[in-house]
Amino acid sequence: MTKKSRLLGISAVFVLPSLLLTLIFSVYPIGWAIRYMFYDYKGYGKEVFIGLDNFKQLMHDQLYWDSVWNTFIYAGGKLLITLPLSLILAVILNRAIRGRQFLRAVYFMPTVISSAVMAVVFFIVFNSYNGILNKMLLNLHIISQPIDWLGQKHAMLTVILIAAWGAFGNYMLLFIAGLQSIPNDVYESASLDGANEAQKFWYITIPMLGPVLQIIIMYAIINSLKGYESIMVLTEGGPVGKTEVMFLYVYKLFFPVSTGSGVQPQFGYGSAVGFVTALIVGLITAAYFYISKRLNKVY
Repeated sequence: MTKKSRLLGISAVFVLPSLLLTLIFSVYPIGWAIRYMFYDYKGYGKEVFIGLDNFKQLMHDQLYWDSVWNTFIYAGGKLLITLPLSLILAVILNRAIRGRQFLRAVYFMPTVISSAVMAVVFFIVFNSYNGILNKMLLNLHIISQPIDWLGQKHAMLTVILIAAWGAFGNYMLLFIAGLQSIPNDVYESASLDGANEAQKFWYITIPMLGPVLQIIIMYAIINSLKGYESIMVLTEGGPVGKTEVMFLYVYKLFFPVSTGSGVQPQFGYGSAVGFVTALIVGLITAAYFYISKRLNKVY
């Protein structure tokens, strides 16, 4: 056996476990879902081939298209809060200020907390009847009666704020990593030329942070469109579907939330909805890549 073939054999031994896990837990489920898009199958009983009927049903499923619109509102609101906040904090904590390491750890802490656990805690905080927030506001005489934070009027804003709280620390650290790659000489030269802090930010920090910013925005868009865990715990998509998002809708088709109510899983229809949902996310990501590429050529 030659040295080259021996190295290939050793490489194969290391790669094989990862390859098998990918095939079992990624490729096979995707193939399974693609197959059942064309079947009426509820997880048991006979599989009935129905062709494109699942997609025809989807075209008239108003609940799903409402969830698509809700997803755009949720993702847009989360991005508008999370990205500016994380960038501002990154700029502040990238400077030589006392306690910056401690503050970085504090702001990053929500990222490592499970979304489900975080949602349970915030459910206690935002509970309409005996929630901590309402009690505090009532004691301070800011409000005269409890606010239904998870009700029809405020539910979407509440889940957006909770999602932003859980995500901004992660993006903050990514921004800090990008800021540390900018040479200090550039800022010193700008100071000698009389540039103030705002001018340094707009004309040095943002342009030189461009490549990192593009990656962070893409990452944030995908995560925002896919997020549903905290919503599932807080509202289950309610009230009246006001916080129903795409991936929560797909989840409910495979695993009905109302257990014991006679609601059956819909694996066939759920596979079709999941495929269209993944296609929507993929198209938005591709559009972002195209726009950012065009902007790179312009600038």
